[in-house]
Amino acid sequence: MEDIGRIPPHSVESEQSILGSILLDKEAIITVTETIKPEDFYKEAHKIIYECMMKLNNKNEPIDLITLTEELKKQGHLEDVGGISYITSLSTIVPTTSNVKYYADIVKEKSVLRKLIRVSNDILNLGYDSSIKVEDILEKAEKQIFDISQEKSSEDFQAINSVLMDTYDMIEKLYTNKEDITGITTGFDDLNKKTNGLQRTDLILVAARPAMGKTAFSLNLVQNAALKGDASVAVFSLEMSKEQLVQRMLSAQSHVELKKIKTGNLDENDWPRIIDAMSVLSNANIYIDDTPGIKIGELRSKCRKLKIEKGLDLILIDYLQLMEGDGGNESRQQEISKISRSLKIIAKELNCPVVALSQLSRAPEQRSDHRPMLADLRESGAIEQDADIVMFLYRDEYYHPDSERKNIGEIIIAKNRHGETGSVELVWLGEIQKFANKAREM
Repeated sequence: MEDIGRIPPHSVESEQSILGSILLDKEAIITVTETIKPEDFYKEAHKIIYECMMKLNNKNEPIDLITLTEELKKQGHLEDVGGISYITSLSTIVPTTSNVKYYADIVKEKSVLRKLIRVSNDILNLGYDSSIKVEDILEKAEKQIFDISQEKSSEDFQAINSVLMDTYDMIEKLYTNKEDITGITTGFDDLNKKTNGLQRTDLILVAARPAMGKTAFSLNLVQNAALKGDASVAVFSLEMSKEQLVQRMLSAQSHVELKKIKTGNLDENDWPRIIDAMSVLSNANIYIDDTPGIKIGELRSKCRKLKIEKGLDLILIDYLQLMEGDGGNESRQQEISKISRSLKIIAKELNCPVVALSQLSRAPEQRSDHRPMLADLRESGAIEQDADIVMFLYRDEYYHPDSERKNIGEIIIAKNRHGETGSVELVWLGEIQKFANKAREM
């Protein structure tokens, strides 16, 4: 449904002033490319001219009347944009090149308004289509608005030269500082070495039998990411209340036994440690949602909102099997597969790692070596295939109270799409629900 006779928002003068500024000062293109893309121009001629300017800049060639005219001729677009006379006129229109950033902001604003109008029309048409479920319309509407706010589009390609430069910068940074990692810190040195941190767009599965310390380990990850890595973290707790989670975090941070915090049976010297821990945690960007049986659409919606309002660097879900399906006629295994696939899509869309906890079946109990294996996930649908990293937690003393490996937790990296597999050993401090590096963090 179009608004007949209404002209979409645009500013031809601002578009002309941007192009004219670049002709007069090549450095202007560096300023404006941070703000606008070719598709942000309203006039097709301006879009073509800007694309040519970007091409010249990428080849490190000068941008002036002669080079631009020649490039447009090569592409067969010179007459399409108004010929040499129009190109010449652009440099005379500019009030001052020093205001090019403001012209770019105006063009960007008009572009966003046009996109909003297009999306609104799409949503309006969907609303009249009785064959589409309301939930699907809401999801589509929310995604389109979110994509505009994040300036992302599934149709966009990125030239390899820009990706190469970003990659080179990352390699150079790692070369300069060998201790750096490319992902979000886990807080565990050996785990960071094997994974290079939690990578953006990755789905990380943490699976174990009950009582291995899944929730403790995941909350340790959250605290380490937020406090050591300055990450903004969303925690979806489907099993415990937010108060129970915070009790565990306080115990791990203060080193006051969890049972003391739960019962209030505290010693006098516990209070200062708890108050100090509260002070530290209150400055962490950790956001907790304890909605029971949350559906994937609701989780996605909440994460999008949090990313816009507060920023979002890491998502934790405790745990996968407690999430609800969409109410179709599928088996539970099919529902879990669909949920895990959706979590991977969320990780890519929001450009942040998603850590999903998973409860393992009894299969490890029936072997002499109770350490979990990838085969133990097969009953859980496609989560192994969707995950970029699969970690298993194992504590030998749970099965063998007289084990020589008391207070040791093994993080078994059974799958790592980007790097090493193998095991990492951590110290398990059960009384405060904390895993620590072998050189104990006390």
